[in-house]
Amino acid sequence: MSDLRITEAFLYMDYLCFRALCCKGPPPARPEYDLVCIGLTGSGKTSLLSKLCSESHENVVSTTGFSIKAVPFQNAILNVKELGGADTIRKYWSRYYQGSQGVIFVLDSASSEDDLETARNELHSALQHPQLCTLPFLILANHQDKPAARSVQEIKRYVYLFLPLKNEEKKNFPIDSVMQKH
Repeated sequence: MSDLRITEAFLYMDYLCFRALCCKGPPPARPEYDLVCIGLTGSGKTSLLSKLCSESHENVVSTTGFSIKAVPFQNAILNVKELGGADTIRKYWSRYYQGSQGVIFVLDSASSEDDLETARNELHSALQHPQLCTLPFLILANHQDKPAARSVQEIKRYVYLFLPLKNEEKKNFPIDSVMQKH
């Protein structure tokens, strides 16, 4: 084979490689969903989101006000608005609900009866809010690794018992636990 033929073959291969690498266009965009994450102070919202974003959770500080994190998954990106859970901040939660496509409610499964009651009341309010009442809710029973933690089944019974929905309107609210291993 002559040198000219070899050069032409390499040029053609270069052209094919260039087309394969550069002319495909950008990969298709992953869909993005806007979620709101609520729960009382200390329920573990910030730790959960830090873990989902592969951030260090060693120096996690409770959110005062709000924080927005993009949580990447293979097929989608969740833009999560985490709202601080202090009683002085909870009254402003509804100002951040607009545009949400789903709700993550985090509760501390090892909390006191009073805090569990407060969390239930906040969940009740969120379920009835006009901007959230039609959205999917994910209720996370966090701190399952603590000795005083109630089982997911106990929390599920408690949440279902007080849901402000009639039986025919009751939806399935998945409850999962988030274990934090140190």
